[in-house]
Amino acid sequence: MEFTTLENKIELVEDGKVLAEIDFPACGDGCVDICHTFVDGSLRGQGVAGKLMRQCADELRRTGRKAVPTCSYAAAWFEKHPEEADLLK
Repeated sequence: MEFTTLENKIELVEDGKVLAEIDFPACGDGCVDICHTFVDGSLRGQGVAGKLMRQCADELRRTGRKAVPTCSYAAAWFEKHPEEADLLK
């Protein structure tokens, strides 16, 4: 399973179909809004959403950006991972 990291999105695409994605558009100077996560039903229960969030957190840290998680999954993920609180605006 190989994710593609774009400027404000991470996705898993197979055979032209998006199977998983996380969107984090810019919402200010050095800040992004983690507003959407999606995992296709065929991949549910395999920890894919958590892997997307981990890769997103790594990308934010690498690029020095902060996050405002408006997606309910992203907000819950940050609550379960207090060690990543430095990424929150």
